[in-house]
Amino acid sequence: MVYDSSSNNKSDNNKVRPMAVGGSFYPANKEELSKLLSSYYTPYIDKQTYDKVNAVIVPHAGYVFSGGVAASAFAQIDPDAEYDNIFLIGSSHQVYIDGASVNDTFQYYKTPLGDVEVNTELGKELIANNECFTCLVEAHTREHSLEVQLPLIKYYLKKMPPIVPILLGTDALSMLHCVEKALKPYFTEKNLFIISCDFSHYPSYEDANFIDKRTGDAIEKGDLNNFIQTLHENSMMFPQLATSACGHAAVEVLLMLIKGRKDIKINHIEYRNSGDTPYGDKDRVVGYHSFSFTYSPAEHDFLLSKDEKATLLKIALKSIDNELKRTNVPTFNSHDITPTLKSHCGAFVTLHKDGKLRGCMGRFGSRQPLYDVIEEMAQAAAFQDPRFNAVQAGEMSSIDIEISVLTPLKKIDDISQFTLGKQGIYIEKDGRSGTFLPQVADEVNWTKEEFLGHCSQDKAGLGWDGWKTANLYTYEAIVFGEGDEE
Repeated sequence: MVYDSSSNNKSDNNKVRPMAVGGSFYPANKEELSKLLSSYYTPYIDKQTYDKVNAVIVPHAGYVFSGGVAASAFAQIDPDAEYDNIFLIGSSHQVYIDGASVNDTFQYYKTPLGDVEVNTELGKELIANNECFTCLVEAHTREHSLEVQLPLIKYYLKKMPPIVPILLGTDALSMLHCVEKALKPYFTEKNLFIISCDFSHYPSYEDANFIDKRTGDAIEKGDLNNFIQTLHENSMMFPQLATSACGHAAVEVLLMLIKGRKDIKINHIEYRNSGDTPYGDKDRVVGYHSFSFTYSPAEHDFLLSKDEKATLLKIALKSIDNELKRTNVPTFNSHDITPTLKSHCGAFVTLHKDGKLRGCMGRFGSRQPLYDVIEEMAQAAAFQDPRFNAVQAGEMSSIDIEISVLTPLKKIDDISQFTLGKQGIYIEKDGRSGTFLPQVADEVNWTKEEFLGHCSQDKAGLGWDGWKTANLYTYEAIVFGEGDEE
């Protein structure tokens, strides 16, 4: 990787913060560092989701201990994503701060991959407008918890935005609320928040797994009070524990920022501790979690305009036509691809011939933008549905295309939460899964239980009653086809 064309070092006239832990926490040599980072990111290439990432929680130990865990969270970000700023937030390890220190002095941070720009103007604004912010240069000069994130994210993103380095030096909730209030206007899709936090310090390997599981579960709940209570309970159960979360204040600010945000989804990515590496023993370990916080708008917020639907139908038709003619003509004009069509969501493409099913293929998940999913699934429906022979050119005049764009999956605990005819069902258990789209209910005369039974048996291969012990998810579909009127 190392995409950013601005990786060259800046003029000596600029104030550049030198590396404090380059050569110890991570290699100071560019080639050696790049090779190491490549090894960290490679295992996650096929596990990327590319949801809209608002924030990550990543560890800040030496790379041989926690670099892979940190990479697992950064790898959830689209490398093409363009953020206005990266808010880099951690706890001060070296200098006491009565509040928060935001760097407004250094114009760049030096890394082996090139200098990283600092948004000093934004830092100055935070200091001028909020009593909880100051700038203690000595705190930033020696601090490792922010520095170690920079090579990881600079290596990964194609375009590196300026950073806003913030160090917290207090546990006082009143002061943290002040920080939260100051940062809230910036907690949008336009900015990325990197929260630097290690977890349990110096318990045994077995105890660390127990403690860190509790702490991680508390973060996943997204509740500040529960997180604070869990840290307290951990310290009571394990009096010799140095900390449950080295950087808990930064996590607390993030939990404050997401309070009441139903459109933010918390995703636990990975956990390891130093005892899982060749460099650590199992008597005294440090724990490392990674999380991503992604933007998941409510279903009713996802709408497609008439023009957007027309664009998707054209993409589907052209994709099939390209395969039939063995051509590679572009399936769309770039100016027709709106931000909505770049959304990462699932979709099905269904073909009907003379009113009868001729092929249907789809995909859940969000690894690709919607317009890419439609292009691939149109060809799959025409040529890869195992129930039908491949579509021939002479049939196309008799074939109608229908597209079903899927809203995000919602896990349900009881079938009373499933509305037959309005929602689709997705059944999953032990690696087997199956689904019925919402419109299937219009084609059959089944009860809700029969709908689930057929899906479990015919689609997931779990047997008629398999749904009763499986994971159940609902979703809605925006369905449209050729000839539909807005």
